[in-house]
Amino acid sequence: MKRLQILTLVLLAGFSYQCKDAKKGMEDAKEETEAAVDEMKKETEEAMAPKTITFAMSPKSDSSVEGEVTFTEEDGSVKMVAMLSGLSEGEHAIHIHEKADCSSADGKSTGGHWNPTKEPHGKWGAAEGYHKGDIGNFAADAEGKATKTFVTDQWCIGCDDATKNIVGKAVIVHQGVDDYESQPSGAAGKRVSCTGIIQ
Repeated sequence: MKRLQILTLVLLAGFSYQCKDAKKGMEDAKEETEAAVDEMKKETEEAMAPKTITFAMSPKSDSSVEGEVTFTEEDGSVKMVAMLSGLSEGEHAIHIHEKADCSSADGKSTGGHWNPTKEPHGKWGAAEGYHKGDIGNFAADAEGKATKTFVTDQWCIGCDDATKNIVGKAVIVHQGVDDYESQPSGAAGKRVSCTGIIQ
């Protein structure tokens, strides 16, 4: 009888220990799951938050054209806002060029228009084709100030798609107007302002 009581106590103690151990394991698993969920939420919020990069535009070709350009990516589209001053009154062309290198005095160190899909130069959206950097023309007022806003889902900031990623490229403002026909650059004249898009 005494042995039976001792055996029962040992079994109860073992069962109690196993229950405590199982409870601790469940609590640990719950904490790990909550931590993983929090991490996933954080990553999702970061991925969905707007990405924004802003750079100063520097004068080129002995001009006084300066300003800044901001790119914001949100909901699968990129919005560009270029604010400029020091321009001559009237229309000017603005493009994205292939290299983020504004080191030369004439801005030609940026290379040609960014054209990852090897299309002919043209007006944005034209059926005949256009460069991913063919933003187009904008008008400066009598004081030489201008704002150009452009939105597209064909760009991204720092994504893995080389046909969309604008990081490592440059923005160029031209002295003249893009005629949307002359190859390969629209005969827009001198490069009067430049910024490198480097994240």
